[in-house]
Amino acid sequence: MYYKVLGKNNADAETVVLSSGLGGSGSFWQPQLAMLSEHFRVIIYDQHGTGVSKGTVPAGYRMEDMADELAGLLNELDITRCHLVGHALGGIIGLHLALRYPALLQSLVVINGWAKLDNQTRRCFEVRQNLLLNSGVDAYVQAQPLFLYPGDWLSANDALLQDERQHQVAHFQGMENLLHRLQALMNSDLTQTLGQVIAPTLAFSCKDDLLVPWMRSADLAERLPNGEHTQMLYGGHAMSVTDPETFNPILLEWLQRHSSQKPAAPSHRLPTETTWPKH
Repeated sequence: MYYKVLGKNNADAETVVLSSGLGGSGSFWQPQLAMLSEHFRVIIYDQHGTGVSKGTVPAGYRMEDMADELAGLLNELDITRCHLVGHALGGIIGLHLALRYPALLQSLVVINGWAKLDNQTRRCFEVRQNLLLNSGVDAYVQAQPLFLYPGDWLSANDALLQDERQHQVAHFQGMENLLHRLQALMNSDLTQTLGQVIAPTLAFSCKDDLLVPWMRSADLAERLPNGEHTQMLYGGHAMSVTDPETFNPILLEWLQRHSSQKPAAPSHRLPTETTWPKH
């Protein structure tokens, strides 16, 4: 898979791996790279079958396969310990990684994720899937921002969105790849296994997320032995893009708080709830 290593390069630098959502491209994390690179070795990558990571995603593809692919990449890079920050699908990859390779994760951040797919999320995914199948790639890409960003941000960033639309159509991951990845995501159900995740995990939600209701993050934190829930009030599903001024300090505080920590033993404490307003 295509990847980039940024930031600190000293032997004892802690590593932060950034895993994107359904789009799969590491470029999603651009608003976080400068901040994280000051403190960590940072790895971004294009997931298999997306972006520069060309390839065919087979039928029957699973979230476990995505976790194994990331573990294989980290093994190639001789990384035996890291923080994983994942957005939506990327966060679900992180949870599967925590279950399959528990010694690998120093901490985990799951942004707008879930234990089991919410009916609202399923409804949005089915609408997007139908657009792709019945109206084509351009219609799918044109509609995508509606699920990611708040209305006022959409209105103020029309030129940016037009450029993004052209880029995404030109670099589309392919209909079959996207549908197989989407099916893997929709099929994932971690409700019976989250008690085995020992890594400290931040479930990070946004109150105005249309695609993934914020309650799914609260539920996720409650199911995790070492889970916490924090919430921004504004920014939509992609609040790391729309409001990095609020998002970035919260992320950095978590990573620094869990720096050099070993995975804690499972406990039964309730998750911490924190709500962050828009600046």
